[in-house]
Amino acid sequence: MAAANVMPIANMLQCSRRHLGLIALGAALPWRAWAGFNFWDSEFTATRSELQAMIATRFPLSQQYAQILTVGLSDPQLSLIASANRAAITARVSIASPLLPTGRVSGAVALSSALRFDAPVRALRLEQPKAERLELQGVSGGDAEKLRQIGGLVAQELLQGQVLRTFTAEELRFGRKTYEIGDITVLDDGIRVQLK
Repeated sequence: MAAANVMPIANMLQCSRRHLGLIALGAALPWRAWAGFNFWDSEFTATRSELQAMIATRFPLSQQYAQILTVGLSDPQLSLIASANRAAITARVSIASPLLPTGRVSGAVALSSALRFDAPVRALRLEQPKAERLELQGVSGGDAEKLRQIGGLVAQELLQGQVLRTFTAEELRFGRKTYEIGDITVLDDGIRVQLK
């Protein structure tokens, strides 16, 4: 009878030790690193709201085109397209030039982009963004079409390589193992990276 009770107790002690080990490991990690890390599946998920807050700090952006136009982007809004595994950014756009009758036109631009991981700096970047739509107010006809083409081209250049999220060394370390980023998956409300 006594021997029958020893086995379950030994199993319980072993399970308890494992559980305490995981709790201790979790306590040793910074909360930020622990929050997005799924150690069961070796994945890290950054939420859309977290990514939105990070990319907002990188705007406004501006760039000259042919030394006669300045295209500016501001107020970025990030959305995620899980079905296409792409990120999308909508931003306010302004095009300023002494050649324009009013000196400046404004509107909105929507771009979608693939993602890539830049290992040396541990950054998730936009890759080959594509201007899907650009609307300008107060211009029409051929001028509007030319400005849309230029605005879209410059917006793509401005967003190429922009960082969506930078990972700390601690976020890619769990216990004694340091992970590398594998597959990148866009979800409806976050971006999940495989850790390998």
